[in-house]
Amino acid sequence: MSETGFSFGPRRHPRRMSLTPMIDVVFLLLIFFMLSSRFGIDAVLPIAGGSEGTGSEWQGAPRLVDIAADGLMLNGAAVEEEALADALTPLMPPEGGAVVLRPREGADLQRLVEVMDLLRADGFDRLILVE
Repeated sequence: MSETGFSFGPRRHPRRMSLTPMIDVVFLLLIFFMLSSRFGIDAVLPIAGGSEGTGSEWQGAPRLVDIAADGLMLNGAAVEEEALADALTPLMPPEGGAVVLRPREGADLQRLVEVMDLLRADGFDRLILVE
């Protein structure tokens, strides 16, 4: 008994501080920074659009490439990917012109990029993307 007559039981040792909440916060911060950072390299797609407000005269024959999920069409006629450059060459003006790309229903972005890369590899640098 103590002098006042009250007993609070045996004296306890102070509790150690738990590191679990601090570890949780560190992991949450790690996840946040991993998700908000950029991984990989962004590809730049150089395409021309109609939003610049500058008009120009269309030169040469029409060069409209419809991109579908299962094939390509040049001016409404089906064409194989390997033959696209050969079919476009006679339609191009001598000073170079633009090729209009129109994705169709079912064609995803990867398919569009593949066709753009195919055309760029064959020397067609001026590409216009329309809806």
